[in-house]
Formats: sequence, structure tokens, C-alpha cells
Amino acid sequence: MRFLHELSQLVFPTRCFGCNAIGLTICSTCRREWHPHYYLTYVSSIKVHSAIIYSPTASKILLAAKESGIRGADILIVESIIHVLSQADFSDVDVALVPIPSSSLSKRRRGRAFIIDIVDQIGQQTSLPVINALELARPVKDQSGLHSAERAKNMNGAMRVRAGVIRRADLVLIDDVVTTGATLREAARALTAAGCHVVGSVTACVAQPLR
Repeated sequence: MRFLHELSQLVFPTRCFGCNAIGLTICSTCRREWHPHYYLTYVSSIKVHSAIIYSPTASKILLAAKESGIRGADILIVESIIHVLSQADFSDVDVALVPIPSSSLSKRRRGRAFIIDIVDQIGQQTSLPVINALELARPVKDQSGLHSAERAKNMNGAMRVRAGVIRRADLVLIDDVVTTGATLREAARALTAAGCHVVGSVTACVAQPLR
């Protein structure tokens, strides 16, 4: 088995998620950039608790998880969000985690609903309840190439609460990154309109400043 592992490393060497250097799945230099802290920002009145400042390295790690399905990158994201959940002050509420939904196109391309998968892993490790409460009510564009006003227009009215979901209070939205806040704002609107109470959001990464 050791011979087969060494042979596979010669043919398919391990590379860092952040800089693509051969060696570790995340090298010491990139690990210094992906080191969970605690940042509090606001999207309108929504508190957003985050672990990592969004950077080129963070972007590559998120893409390694989202687009390539690399388990090690998933673990980094899960650990970062769990770190923030432990730092944020949710002690006086009975929280449940709500993942931001993926588009049908993204799910087909990636072979999974990325954030829902991440949040399920977080729920298993923390014993926090997970409620897959949201779905897209209409098609949306890929947000990556849109500026702030375009993102807000793209997401306006795009989400709704899924049929049959039990309404409850003290919900925490979970996403991988917050940039302009358009997605979190729309998710909070849809839940609030359905009679739910959103107490905040937790993301692995936060763009500084919010674009």
C-alpha cells in the first residue's frame, strides 16, 4: 500500500489548494492567510460573523471545494465556520442553521449542493439543527462578474421558503463568502416574509471592504 501511495504521488503529486505548490494540501505560507479569526460586519441590519479575510488564496480554496469537490478544502471551510460559530454570541438563542441555496445549474455542474453539503457537515460536528429552508424562486445569474447594483438586482425576489418547512425563530444563515451582501439580504427577506426570525449570518470569508 505504501508503494502504491508513493507511486500515486509521483504521478499525481499533492499540491497546495492556495498556491498550487507541490507538497502539502495547504502550505505554511497559504495557511497563514487561511487562519481563522473573528470578524463582525453588517449587511443592512444583519450581523455577519466571518473567519477569513477574502483574498486570492481564500478564493482558490473556496474554488477547490466548490468547483473541484476537494475534501481537504471542504474541511478548511467547515472548520472556519465552526470556529466562528463558537466565537459569535448566540448563547441566548436556540439557533438553527440555514444554508444559502445553490442554483440548479451549479448543482448539476458540481454534482452537489455545495453550501447545503457544507452545512450538513457542520451540523453533524456541532449537533446544531440544520433547516434547508430556502430555494430559488427563479433563475439567477452567476454573481462573480457583477458589481454591487447588478448583484442586488439579480437577487431581488429570487428566494422563497420551501413548501412544508416548519417556521421557527432564531435562524443563522450560512454561506461561504460575503462580498456585497446581496445574497444574504435576499435570504433574510424571504425568511422574514415567511414569519421566521433571522438572528445573523456566518460565513467562512468576508470581503474587505464589502463591495
